[in-house]
Amino acid sequence: MSDRLKVLPQYLLPKQRLTTFAGRVAGAKGGSITTRLIRWFVGKYGVNMAEAENADIASYTSFNDFFTRPLKAGVRPLADAAFVCPVDGAISQFGAIDDHHILQAKGHRFTTTELVGGDADLAKQFRHGSFANLYLSPKDYHRLHMPCDGRLTRMIYVPGALFSVNPTTARGVPNLFARNERVVCVFESEEYGPFVMVLVGATIVGSMATVWHGVVNPKRPQKISEWRYDDQDIVLKKGEEMGRFLLGSTIVMLFRANTIAFNQDWAPERSVRLGEKMGDFVGTPA
Repeated sequence: MSDRLKVLPQYLLPKQRLTTFAGRVAGAKGGSITTRLIRWFVGKYGVNMAEAENADIASYTSFNDFFTRPLKAGVRPLADAAFVCPVDGAISQFGAIDDHHILQAKGHRFTTTELVGGDADLAKQFRHGSFANLYLSPKDYHRLHMPCDGRLTRMIYVPGALFSVNPTTARGVPNLFARNERVVCVFESEEYGPFVMVLVGATIVGSMATVWHGVVNPKRPQKISEWRYDDQDIVLKKGEEMGRFLLGSTIVMLFRANTIAFNQDWAPERSVRLGEKMGDFVGTPA
């Protein structure tokens, strides 16, 4: 069966209602019911609780508390590299931006302008630059961290669909990452210039949150919203937490041209871990 046929049911499902329901269940404090749900999830997906700061399943009061659990100190050391991987997950695609097109999967591309919500001036900064799409599966750690030091300048909420973002859907749904709901976080690095981290929503992803704002999309408004931080000094260091998914999804990163040479060990579908080397700096300091 082709990937397009496999994802056909997603066009018919009431994705918004399913996601709202899942968000309520994940946020509920159901006592023993919550504990059974978490225990089933850990067994189903092979979650490694030995790496969690708190390995006691019964102590989590809600599924969201468990899903966004912190890791033990020291289990994800930062590589000695200019750019480190910001998540645990798997590589969907990565590489060069072809003029302004990003590879989603074989036969599917989308533009940087579409990804950032239509802001052509923002997208222009990344023409012929580099991108990385990293997928977080249900078993993964779901906090997001910084690939390098950066000062936050803008955040843009872009409403959209809520298709799944698993590899099959990425191959079967055109413009997936520029079609789904997303939160665009724009940073400026003193050394490397501007870069963007895009949190992509998906079916049953209850919400997306950042450390400076909290939950960004609790009511899912159907219009683009923007926050400017030019007058604030919000600086996050390499490896520092910047956000989290309440249920799994994908993060897309954009770097300007002549900035990053990706880790030679990286390849599509390869598993990655927070803190491992993502790439070296190949340009001149900003």
